Amino acid sequence: MLHLQKETFATYAAHFQQEAYCPNTCGMMLQSLIWCSDCKKQVHACRKSYDCGERRVKVHQMEDMILDCEFNWHRASEGLTDYSFYRVWGNHSETLVSKGKEPTLTKPMVGQEDAGSYRCELGTVTSEPGLLFDPSLPVLPKRVEEEQPAPNPVTQGEVTPESSTAPQSPKPEKVLQGRLVGLLIGASLVLIAGIAYVVFSRRKVVDVIKSSRLGLGRRDSERPLVSKATHSRSQ
Repeated sequence: MLHLQKETFATYAAHFQQEAYCPNTCGMMLQSLIWCSDCKKQVHACRKSYDCGERRVKVHQMEDMILDCEFNWHRASEGLTDYSFYRVWGNHSETLVSKGKEPTLTKPMVGQEDAGSYRCELGTVTSEPGLLFDPSLPVLPKRVEEEQPAPNPVTQGEVTPESSTAPQSPKPEKVLQGRLVGLLIGASLVLIAGIAYVVFSRRKVVDVIKSSRLGLGRRDSERPLVSKATHSRSQ
């Protein structure tokens, strides 16, 4: 059991030394570690080459310049103070351009006078530089923007591409809805016509009955007159 625990600890220790112990590739990183000798937490200085190399940042004239001085191990380091950006001149003199907590230097609408060499320095609480980084900035000519031709004005009688396209077919839902509305309107018209026909037919039957009754009444009233006339002639 103890042998297995030793092997597991050795595996974790090897992984820590490869991945987590002093992960900085350049500069100086302050890392908090617990030493096995006294099991106390102490700050360890991971010192490597202060020179982190050069980086060319190309930017076109009248565009924004962004110089980034941050490395991936900066967030895990302790004791960092400020980022300082210097402009390096031809006679190896330097001019401080910016200093602060932000790891980037931004300048809008650069010109040819901004081209040249810069230097970034990261400060620490130990007064030793965290890194020295030299970005160079070549300013390229201004980008040539292609002018897009203005759209041709549409005169009377001309057909635009939008108007010449075939109309889109209606959706099936709208087609079904239109058919249902048409069926409802047709059924309503048929119902109204049927009611009108029934009312008209009933009126016609009533008129026929009334006219037949009037005809019978007239015949009954004419019969006594005829009988009286024949009786007077016989006398």
